[in-house]
Amino acid sequence: MAAKRSNGSSGPMLTVTWVRSTIGHKAAARGTIRALGLHRLNQTVQVADTPVIRGMLRRVAFLIEVEEPAGTKQEETK
Repeated sequence: MAAKRSNGSSGPMLTVTWVRSTIGHKAAARGTIRALGLHRLNQTVQVADTPVIRGMLRRVAFLIEVEEPAGTKQEETK
């Protein structure tokens, strides 16, 4: 039996804004932007802060801006 997926937003969220066009970029970048739920330039969406999403954000970092809610940034340890 397949495991259930939860779409609940109980964990930390990230705010992602699409700021640069995908014109002239590879199809993979366009697909990643779409998979993040972005459809129009300058659109902002809230996404869960998971390792999978972080990887997607890293792949298109040159096209987007990411904001973490205040107080959720991970502190560096010495």
